[in-house]
Amino acid sequence: MKFKTMIAVAMLSSVAAPAFAQSFYVVQDVKTKKCTITESKPTTSETTVVSGDTVYKTRAEAETGMKTVKVCTSN
Repeated sequence: MKFKTMIAVAMLSSVAAPAFAQSFYVVQDVKTKKCTITESKPTTSETTVVSGDTVYKTRAEAETGMKTVKVCTSN
């Protein structure tokens, strides 16, 4: 019985694990031209993704990436 329970838990967590994965985007406010990091892809026209198709897995990666984006470093 315990073995079946462990198998069921392992299967459920392997399916649910991607749902817990975070993603970070480097975005720029259209009006102020200020770059920030968000956890969700912008859906409005007030901000645009400036890191191209790059999706960062951690905030630290996004911060490092933001330093390399030309429009963010020129402000």
